[in-house]
Amino acid sequence: MPRPIQATIHTAALRHNLGAARQAAPDAQAWAVIKANAYGHGIERVFEGLRAADGFALLDLSEAERVRALGWRGPILLLEGAFEARDLELCSRLHLWHTVHCDEQIDMLALHKTHEPHRVFLKMNSGMNRLGFAPQRYRSAWTRLNALPQVDEISLITHFSDADGDKGIAEQVALFEEATRDLPGERSLSNSAATLRHAQEASVKADWIRPGIALYGSSPDFPAHSAADWDLQPAMSLHANIIALQQLQVGDSVGYGSSFVADRPMRIGVVACGYADGYPRICPTGTPVLVDGVRSRTLGRVSMDMLAVDLSDLPEAGMGSRVTLWGRAANGAVLSIDEVAQAAGTVGYELMCALSQRVPVVNED
Repeated sequence: MPRPIQATIHTAALRHNLGAARQAAPDAQAWAVIKANAYGHGIERVFEGLRAADGFALLDLSEAERVRALGWRGPILLLEGAFEARDLELCSRLHLWHTVHCDEQIDMLALHKTHEPHRVFLKMNSGMNRLGFAPQRYRSAWTRLNALPQVDEISLITHFSDADGDKGIAEQVALFEEATRDLPGERSLSNSAATLRHAQEASVKADWIRPGIALYGSSPDFPAHSAADWDLQPAMSLHANIIALQQLQVGDSVGYGSSFVADRPMRIGVVACGYADGYPRICPTGTPVLVDGVRSRTLGRVSMDMLAVDLSDLPEAGMGSRVTLWGRAANGAVLSIDEVAQAAGTVGYELMCALSQRVPVVNED
């Protein structure tokens, strides 16, 4: 039989989470952000759950081709735009919208031969300092683009650096509004955190929101708010079975490095999941798990293929018991991926994207 580990993608949860984002900004259209292979969930696996979006936003041309192959005829936005001139040929062929964030991309467009002008999103660097034109250069970039016959409609876009924290978005919104005053074109400002936390500041002033992590059931500002606080449901569950049992006596250790030592008699379960499956090796003793839907904890160091969980207070658990590493258990109990990520000193995004190819994945509604 196959190794007893499996990830499940919950189609109904994706639909629900997209609805939650729309509810926060009811007057805006919604991009479903599916970069990084839909945050590790798989583009083909999330498509049905997110097809009610107004468009899909991603990075890679190959991912755009996959979305078109699924039958999507609506807008697709390349969030980082073209990386080289020949990318624009595929943008023309696939009818992709694309971001323009630097002079070199404008130069590419000026030399591009196309029968249909392109829809572009001109990006402002309003404080993130990754991509985009500085506010004082934004209007001249818009003027250059607007003069090109290769360009049709120009939309205006920026990205917030602190929508999930105390600094907020007011300063960046003010810069954006000042630099774009009187410029025509649709606006797109808000990522998941801005959509959920700052709808009245930004989303209502924009035409497009860009929910990403929220679609997959992770809170964009954990631990200030949990996924449940935002009415988000886990879109991915990772389950594995217990494949061995051990009885510990006082002084017995668990795993490599003997990082956990029993201070009382204990019963532990060995689970068919390790860091080669995408579970963080750095997760310490005490990282939460659900065993048959009941909360417990990991013990000792995570191995490549296995980890240990505490069964001392779970007498009904044993060989074959199902362990939820994150997501929803069969009894409906939920372990947020954010909790596991916090124990590992990271964020839910990384855990989703790190799911190993060797883990079987199935869909359910």
